[in-house]
Amino acid sequence: MSEALTRLDAMSEPSIFKRILQGEIPAEIVAETENAFAIRDIAPQAPVHLLVIPKTSHYRNVVELAAGDPDLLTEVIGLANAVAAEHADGDFRLIFNTGEGAGQTVFHVHAHVLAGGLNEKSLGG
Repeated sequence: MSEALTRLDAMSEPSIFKRILQGEIPAEIVAETENAFAIRDIAPQAPVHLLVIPKTSHYRNVVELAAGDPDLLTEVIGLANAVAAEHADGDFRLIFNTGEGAGQTVFHVHAHVLAGGLNEKSLGG
């Protein structure tokens, strides 16, 4: 078993995203595929701020996801593109925070889809 999966198995509490998916925490699911779902961020950093989340909690960050399941990463990016097309003008910024020093606070890989009035110098909006 990989080190990443061992770390996740040792966690006693499911992530907030797993709890949302299980219906324990309310959230508006704006899109869903077989292996991923998208919700609105509760603290938006841009006019459009959605999260795209794999349904599996096996991967803590995008590096682990890319190494462990590149097809799932492709599905996450495809869903990000679809929600950006539906909820914005199709132009979007896709951000994966990897590690605490980069601002990651939930260690269940997820992508931030930001759109709406962004420019090259803006980080969030």
